[in-house]
Amino acid sequence: MFITDDVHRQFAEFFDDKNIWPYAYVLSKKLSEGNICVDFNDPSLFDATTPYASITPIETLLSNKLLLSNKNEGLHTPFIIDDHHLYFQRYYNYESICIDKITALINQEANTLSSRKEQLKQIQHLITSLQADYAIQGLSDAERIDWQLIAVLQALLNNFTIITGGPGTGKTTTLAKLLILLFELSPDTAIALAAPTGKAAMRMHDALKNSTLPFATTTKQKIDHLKPSTIHSLLGYKKDSVNFKYHAQNPLPYDWVVVDEASMIDLPLFAKLLDALAPQTRIILLGDKDQLASVEAGSLLGDLCACLPQLNLFAKDQIHWFNQFITDANRQIPGNYVSESSTLLRGHILELQYSHRFNSAGAIGTISKAVITSAVNELQHCLSHPDNKIAIYPQFQKAAIEAIAVAYSFYIQEQDIAKAIQLFNQQRILVAVREGAQGLYAINKIVEDQLKKLNLIKPDSEFYENKPIMITRNRYDLGLYNGDIGIVRADTTGVLKVWFDTGDGNLKSVLPAYLSNYETVFAMTIHKSQGSEFNNVMIVLPEAAEIPLLTRELLYTAITRAKSHLTIVGAETTILQAAQSSVHRISGIQRRMESFKIEEAGV
Repeated sequence: MFITDDVHRQFAEFFDDKNIWPYAYVLSKKLSEGNICVDFNDPSLFDATTPYASITPIETLLSNKLLLSNKNEGLHTPFIIDDHHLYFQRYYNYESICIDKITALINQEANTLSSRKEQLKQIQHLITSLQADYAIQGLSDAERIDWQLIAVLQALLNNFTIITGGPGTGKTTTLAKLLILLFELSPDTAIALAAPTGKAAMRMHDALKNSTLPFATTTKQKIDHLKPSTIHSLLGYKKDSVNFKYHAQNPLPYDWVVVDEASMIDLPLFAKLLDALAPQTRIILLGDKDQLASVEAGSLLGDLCACLPQLNLFAKDQIHWFNQFITDANRQIPGNYVSESSTLLRGHILELQYSHRFNSAGAIGTISKAVITSAVNELQHCLSHPDNKIAIYPQFQKAAIEAIAVAYSFYIQEQDIAKAIQLFNQQRILVAVREGAQGLYAINKIVEDQLKKLNLIKPDSEFYENKPIMITRNRYDLGLYNGDIGIVRADTTGVLKVWFDTGDGNLKSVLPAYLSNYETVFAMTIHKSQGSEFNNVMIVLPEAAEIPLLTRELLYTAITRAKSHLTIVGAETTILQAAQSSVHRISGIQRRMESFKIEEAGV
C-alpha cells in the first residue's frame, strides 16, 4: 500500500479510478491555497509538482457519473463542472447559495423602492445634518463627493449593500450615520452587528462608542446597547459541529445584519450567514476590498467588488435623488458618474474615497496607495525620500528590532493593567512569515531577549510576568476569540493570570492553565493583524528567497495598520517586487454573476 504524507495525494488516491487522481489532487491543493475551483483549460494547471505522469483529458472522464457530473444533473457526486471549471460539489453549492441569495435580495428591492424613498424624504432635515464637513481645498473631484452620506442613503434603499474603503475613509462613521437614521425611521428595529473575529468585533464596538456624531440621547443609548459579536456567535456556534443554530429553516431574528471587516470572511461562512437571513432581513458588508482575503478559501469581498468594472456608478435619476440631500454643490455627484448598465450589483457597492487618516499629503497614505496600485515610480520615490513618519531599513538589522523592543518597556513599567494593555497595543512588529531569521518566532525571541537583557522581564517559565499572548482559536467557553490579546500579570494575591480588555472598559482574567491555543505576540503575522490598528508599526520582510510569499495585498495590509509611524525592514527590491505581485484566487463569483441583471430599472 502506498504511503505518503501529502494529504492532497492521499485524498486523490481515495478514489478507485486512477484517471481522476490528477484532477482530485490539483483541486484539493488549490483549495488549500484559497481557491474555490480550478479552470481545467488552464495550461499551467498541472506542473512539475503534480505527482502523476499521465493526465487523462477531462472530456474522457465526463462519462464517469460516479465521479463527475454536470451541475444540472442533480447527482450527489464529489465534483461539479461548470463552464470549464472544476469544483468540489460542496464549494459549488456554497457559491450558489451566495449568488442566489444576493440576486434574490436585490431583485426584491423593486417592490419597496418608492416607499423607502418616501420615508427618507420625510426625514430629509436629519439626513442633511449628517453631511460631511471636512475641508475640500486641494482634494480631487472624487474625494470631494460626500460618499459617506451617499453610501448611507443607498444602503437604506437596498436589501444588500457593500461599503468599501481604505483606512480612515470613515466606514465606521458611515455605519454610525446609518444607525442614527435606522432608529429614527424605526425605533424598534432589530439590528445585529458582527465581524469575523472577536478582535474586529471589539474594535467595531469601540469605534461606535467613541463616535463624535450628534446622537440624540435615546439613539445613543440604543447604539451603545448593540453588542457586536463574531459571525460564529451570531449564527449560534455548536460545539463539535459544522452546523449553526440559525439557518434557512430557523433564520436570524433581525431586520438588519451589519458585518465589519468583510474581506476576512471565507466562502463557507458567508454562505451560511446568507442562508440564515430571513426573507425580510437586509445585510450590509463593510470592509477594504484591497486587503488580504480570508485565511480560508475564497475572497468574497474582492470577488463581488470585481463584478463591476467601476464602483460608484448610478442611474441618472438616482444621482439626482441623492443630490437633493447634499446642500453643498461641491460635494454632490457630478454627471460623469452616470451608468445606464443594468448590471445586478450597480448601486450596491459603494466605495468611500477620502481618507481622514491618510490624506493625499500623508506619507503613509501615499506609500500605501503606491503599493496597492503597483505605482512603482511613486513607490521608489517614497522609499528614497521618507519623511519623519516613515523609516526604511534596506537590510535586516537586529539592532532595529532591539530598538523597538525598548519601546515595549512602557507597558511593562505601567502598574495599572488596563493602561498597560493600552500602551502595549500602541505598537506592533508585523512579519510576513513564521519561520526563518525574519520570521515570527525569531523576531519574538529577539524582543524577548532584549527585554530580558534590560531586566524588564524574566522569561524563565511558560507564563511569566508581562508576557503578551494572543489567542489563536476561539474559546467560546471562556468568552475569548481568535486574535484576542492579553498580558500576564499577577493579581492582588500574587496569582499569575492572563488579563484581557473586554472592550467595554472592563478587564477579564483567565488562569493560564485554561489556555491551550495561544502564541507570544511582541510580533505577529500580517494576516493576524487584520482588523487591528497601532500607532507605531514595524514591518519585517523576509529575504529574497521568500519573495513568492509577498504580495501587494499583504504589504498594503501591513502598511495600513500604522496610524502614525511606520518602519519597514526590507530591501527595496523586495518591496517593489511585492507591490507588483498580486493574489489571484480562482472562483466563479464574478463569472457566474455576469449574466444577472436588475429585473426592474430604477435602483
